[in-house]
Amino acid sequence: MNRRAAGAVCALLLLAVASWPAVADEPGRLTTILLVARDGLPDPNFAGSVVLVMNHVADGPVGVIINRPTPMTVAELFPDRKRLAMIRDKVYFGGPVEFGTVWFLFRAAKRPTRAVQAFDDVYLSGDRNLLLRLLRRKDPMENLRIFVGHSGWAPGQLEAEIGHGHWTLERAAKDAVFEPDVERPWPAPLEPEVSI
Repeated sequence: MNRRAAGAVCALLLLAVASWPAVADEPGRLTTILLVARDGLPDPNFAGSVVLVMNHVADGPVGVIINRPTPMTVAELFPDRKRLAMIRDKVYFGGPVEFGTVWFLFRAAKRPTRAVQAFDDVYLSGDRNLLLRLLRRKDPMENLRIFVGHSGWAPGQLEAEIGHGHWTLERAAKDAVFEPDVERPWPAPLEPEVSI
């Protein structure tokens, strides 16, 4: 990704920080799975992606792509927070929906207000005050992953994609969310031009 595109992403995010989404209190029991894109998935937004998907958060399934770091660091997302200046953890591309919003997954012993339980002790939120509180911890990025945008499907759309063989389903697991074993940068790096 070239510097101009990275700069545009940074500018967009800095402008959008003031209008973070508010995740309502948990509406009911959630069903959460990991979707793994199969080769040949026709939507380039999801090619090569692993998506943590929750039901019952909205009218259709909602989630975040967990394996696509952007060029932006958490320190760049919060340039006015000197305490975060040395943090090099990346902000992740959560999906193409509401790209100017910020979401985050984190672990907690009990559910804070303004967060929904994803599974086990993992929660999803878009609340700025909660995120700033987490970032004031001794190790701010421990069990915390920050995303721009999210993924969403209309009712019945994801089921149809699964029926067409575009996704495989896996059990949601903390290691998949917080351990960056396999990451696919977004946007994909440009192939170098070869001159013959």
